Amino acid sequence: MTNLTTLIKDDPAKIAALIDHTLLKPIATQAQIEALCQEAMKYGFASVCINPSRVKLAAQQLRRSAVKTCTVIGFPLGATTTASKVFETKEAVELGAEEVDMVINIGALKAGNDALVEQDIAAVVKAAHQGGAHCKVIIETCFLSDEEKVRACKLAQKAGADFVKTSTGFGGGGATVEDVALMRQTVGPEMGVKASGGVSNFADAKAMVAAGATRLGVSAGIKIVQEALEQI
Repeated sequence: MTNLTTLIKDDPAKIAALIDHTLLKPIATQAQIEALCQEAMKYGFASVCINPSRVKLAAQQLRRSAVKTCTVIGFPLGATTTASKVFETKEAVELGAEEVDMVINIGALKAGNDALVEQDIAAVVKAAHQGGAHCKVIIETCFLSDEEKVRACKLAQKAGADFVKTSTGFGGGGATVEDVALMRQTVGPEMGVKASGGVSNFADAKAMVAAGATRLGVSAGIKIVQEALEQI
């Protein structure tokens, strides 16, 4: 993580490569999704993150670029069945998703049913990986104690996920530096950590990276990059 922090300190503009340019509002129009994709290509963001019904459109827009198409699974509550999440994942990948951000079964985690949580994650991870996509696991930190956050991260890691992610942004709380640091400490240096929810400026973004984030889910990506460029 130190190398990544140093990289951004030396060249703030490189923050763009860590950003999932996100628009998950249910009222988003086709024109807004198309604009999101154009912005992502212009600024060099890691991905666009959009709802499943917009995956095909985004994949078409981004097909000649390095920007990935990312979508959400079991969103935003995580309370759908595993079979539903797997179907949703397979369909999203077939439509062009290269990354999927799934929400865990939060109630099962809080009830101590770790076997169900792990099985739920593992099934989505398998479906994603079989289609060549990465899987990020949203643990929704605002609803969890520190002990539950640690358990969730360990279960995601055991299930083979590529990232753990703080939040949906719909749960009443977003990423905190403390949560990102705890998640990084739990999963070690090899697994990705995505900070999402409430990261609204370059100072926030730098703090999350310093705490251990390797990806940032934000709707304020352009503002963040513009602020970064002002520091060059």
